[in-house]
Amino acid sequence: MATLVCSLIIFTAKAEDKTVDIADFAKYRRADDAAPMIRVAIAYCKQIRATKLIFPKATYYFKRDLAAEKYVFMSNNDEGLKRFVFDLSGMENLEIDGQGSKFILTGFLSPFLLENCRNISLRNFSIDYVRTFHSEAKILSVDKSGMTVQFDRKFPYKLDHQTLIFTDSAGVVYPWSDLLEFDPLKKETAFMANDLWVGSNVPVKEIKPGTVKLLLPQITGIPGNVMVFASAFRLVPAFNISGSVNISFSGIDIFHCGGMGIVAQNSRDLFLDHVRVTPSPGSGRIVSITADATHFSNCSGKITIENCLFENQKDDATNIHGIYSKITRINTPYEIEVELVHKQQFGFEYLKPDMKVEFADATSIVTYANNSVKSTERINKEFTRVVFADPISPNTKLGDVIACSTDYPEVLIRNCVIRGNRARGILLNSRGKTVVEHNTFHVPGAAILFEGDASFWFEQSGVNGVTIRNNTFDNCNYGVWGNACIQVGSGILKRVRSKSRYHKDISIVGNTFKIFDPRIINAYCVDGLIFKDNKIEQSEAYRSNFSDGKAFVIDACSNVSIDGYDIRNAVDHVKK
Repeated sequence: MATLVCSLIIFTAKAEDKTVDIADFAKYRRADDAAPMIRVAIAYCKQIRATKLIFPKATYYFKRDLAAEKYVFMSNNDEGLKRFVFDLSGMENLEIDGQGSKFILTGFLSPFLLENCRNISLRNFSIDYVRTFHSEAKILSVDKSGMTVQFDRKFPYKLDHQTLIFTDSAGVVYPWSDLLEFDPLKKETAFMANDLWVGSNVPVKEIKPGTVKLLLPQITGIPGNVMVFASAFRLVPAFNISGSVNISFSGIDIFHCGGMGIVAQNSRDLFLDHVRVTPSPGSGRIVSITADATHFSNCSGKITIENCLFENQKDDATNIHGIYSKITRINTPYEIEVELVHKQQFGFEYLKPDMKVEFADATSIVTYANNSVKSTERINKEFTRVVFADPISPNTKLGDVIACSTDYPEVLIRNCVIRGNRARGILLNSRGKTVVEHNTFHVPGAAILFEGDASFWFEQSGVNGVTIRNNTFDNCNYGVWGNACIQVGSGILKRVRSKSRYHKDISIVGNTFKIFDPRIINAYCVDGLIFKDNKIEQSEAYRSNFSDGKAFVIDACSNVSIDGYDIRNAVDHVKK
C-alpha cells in the first residue's frame, strides 16, 4: 500500500505541470518488454490530459505479447489485426520526447498508431527491430543451375521440403516474395537490377549452415553483391496516422519497419523535420525499411518535409495522392455504388456528407461532372452506396471513377537527400501548390514522377501548380523504374491522350542535372510545362543503356517551353 501511495503522489506532482516521466512507470516494465509500461503511461496521459511524455535516454525493448490490438485499414499497406506499442488514438496536445532513446521492437508489432489525434509532436528517438522483415545474403557464385548465397546469423532461416523459410529466434515466420540485387560498395540497387518475382517456393539446396543455393537456372547476379529477399507484406508501418490533425516529427530515425515509415490518410497538416530513414549504423544491413519512406493519401492542409534523409528503403521516398473509387452500379438518378479496387485500399473511408466530388472518365481521367455527397452507406470494406445532393450527370457510366475534388494539401519538400532506394524518388500528385527545392536525388528510377490512374492503384493526381527549383539530380535512372529523370506517367491510354490535360503548370527552374543517361523529361497530357535556367552536366558515373535516347519527350501537351538552360557536352532532343 505504501508503494501505491508513493506512486500516486509522484503522479499528482507531475500532473500539475502536465509533464509525465516514463521512469515513474518502471514497475510495469518487464525485464525484456517495456510495452506494458507504455500502455499504462498512455492511459495515464489520457486521464490527466498530459502535454508531454518524456523518456530518460536509454534503450527500450518492446514485444507484442501485451501490446494494444486493433484491426486497421491503412492506405497502400496491408490490412489486419495489428498490435501497437503507442496507441495514441483520440489524444490531443501531447508531445512525446525520447531524448535520444532507442526503441527496439520484436516481431509483428508497430510502434505508433495515431487515429483521430490532434496536435501531436513526436521527437528525438529511433526505431529499429531485433529481426528485420526482409533478409539479406551475400552472392557467392552464379552458374547455370542457380545462385549460391550466404546469410549472416542475423537473418536466420530453416528449410522445409527444399523451401527457404525465414524465422527469428522464437520460430516466428517472416514471409518473403521476391528478390532484388544491391551493390554494397555503392550502397544502392545494382545497376539496372530488376525485381525478381520468383515467389517464396523457390527450390533451395543447403550447402552448409548459412549457405544455400537457389535452384533458379535463369537467375543472374554479381558475386560480392547483396541479394535482398523482400518482405511479402506491408503489415507493420512505423507510424500509422488516420483522421488526425497537426502531427509533427522531429529528430526521428526509422532504421527499420515492416511497411512504410510514416503513412497518413484522411489527415491534415503533417510536418517532418530531420527525419531519417536509413539502415541502422553498425548493423551491416543495406536495406532500411521495406516500403515507402513516407506516404500520404487523401490528406489536406499542409505537408512539409524538410531536412530529411530517405535512403535504401524498398520503395519511394514519398507519394502524395488522392483516392479514386470505381462506379459499379447506378441505382437512381441520385444514387450510385462505388468500389475500392486495389486490395491495399480496402476499408478506406473518405466519402462524407457535404464532400464535393468529381466524376472522371476511366480511360482519359478527364473530369466531366461535379456533385456533392448527401449521404453514404458503407456496405463492406470494398463497396459503398453514395447518395448525391443533385442528380448525377447523364454522362455517368459504369467503370468511371469518383474522388474528392477539394481541400488538396499544399506541399513543401526542401533540403532533403533521397538516394539508394528501390524505385523512384518522389511521387507528386497533389493539386495543391507544391514546391520542391534544394534537394538532392540519386535514385535508380525517375527522381520525380507525376502519376495517378484509374486502372491499377486508383490514385488520384492531376497536379495544378508545381515548382521544382534549385535541386540536384545526381545520376538518376541507373535502374529500371523510369524513362526519364522527371516523368509523367498517368495511366492514360495513348488513343485518348489528345483529350486529356491531366496535369497543369509544372515549372522546372534553376536545377542541376548530372546525367549519364540523356533522358531528362518524359511528359504527356500536361498543360503548362516550363524548363528554364537549368544546368546539365555530362557524367560517366554509369554506362548509358540509352545513348540514343531523347532528352525531352513531349507528347499530347500544351503550352510547353524548354529554353534558357546551359548544356555541357549533352545533346538536346525535343519531340513535339
